[in-house]
Amino acid sequence: MQIYIAFLRGINVSGHKIIKMEALRTILAELPIENISTYIQSGNIIFTSNLTNISDLENQIANCIEKHFGYQVSVLILTLEELQKCVEKNPYPDHNLSDPTQPYVTFLSKKPTTTDLDNFQKIDFQNDKHITINKVLYIIYANPGGNSKLSNTIIENKLNVKATTRNWKTINKLIDLMLILQY
Repeated sequence: MQIYIAFLRGINVSGHKIIKMEALRTILAELPIENISTYIQSGNIIFTSNLTNISDLENQIANCIEKHFGYQVSVLILTLEELQKCVEKNPYPDHNLSDPTQPYVTFLSKKPTTTDLDNFQKIDFQNDKHITINKVLYIIYANPGGNSKLSNTIIENKLNVKATTRNWKTINKLIDLMLILQY
């Protein structure tokens, strides 16, 4: 069995696309996945499955959510190993802030094209810093992320990808929870 994390984009944010995690776990039990757990209300689903086609799993979860809740939700799935590599490749390992949520990590549905990345680099995000490594964008926000021009919507539009962002503290907690399933 493979251990996966599914990231849902844009649920339970500012009163939109409200999905209770208990209800989400219940409906996902219809799918060929097991050991389903969720972490916080932002759409982090940890599970195991014998299925290895990530795209198929993403579609099954998205279709199940739309069927039961009526929302179209982007779903990005990673393995435990991919999430661990994300942490290992952190380009800001020495970034020392009192805020343990930094850096933020934006997972991209695919590797952006060189042209899209070049155009993205030309955008002035003021004091916010970012580095893209393959399908992951690492962000250090100078001010709270909600006040930044460097939002998921801009990332998706400029890089022509689907994207979802989590903070560093959440990423590390998810790895811990996934490791529990491994044993």
